[in-house]
Amino acid sequence: MQICRRDTVFLKDEARIEALFTLYFLALLVQALIERELRLAMARHSISELPLYPEQRLCAHPTTEQILRLFSHTERHKLCVSGKTIQVFDPKLTDLQHQLIKLLGVPPQAFCSPQVSQ
Repeated sequence: MQICRRDTVFLKDEARIEALFTLYFLALLVQALIERELRLAMARHSISELPLYPEQRLCAHPTTEQILRLFSHTERHKLCVSGKTIQVFDPKLTDLQHQLIKLLGVPPQAFCSPQVSQ
């Protein structure tokens, strides 16, 4: 009997191995681009630290993990009756979240639901 850990992947097909490495490379690339964009924006705006650590402790070198954790509880809710959407409750972003999306160049409308014409 072999015990498998959760992070173990067994692939025998070369194409699947190549695909896994490609996805891993793309994930690392996106992570590096997010960190680079934020750090360059911080330098442009003369921001030396952001309160990204727990208890709002300051961080001079933000990581993608810290940024994603900050947005991890951001949720949008829909109120539906008989399958029809009555109201959409967009996420309420904190001042820090607004600052981060501005520094990263993400439009605030990305966190709002599109207006549906009736």
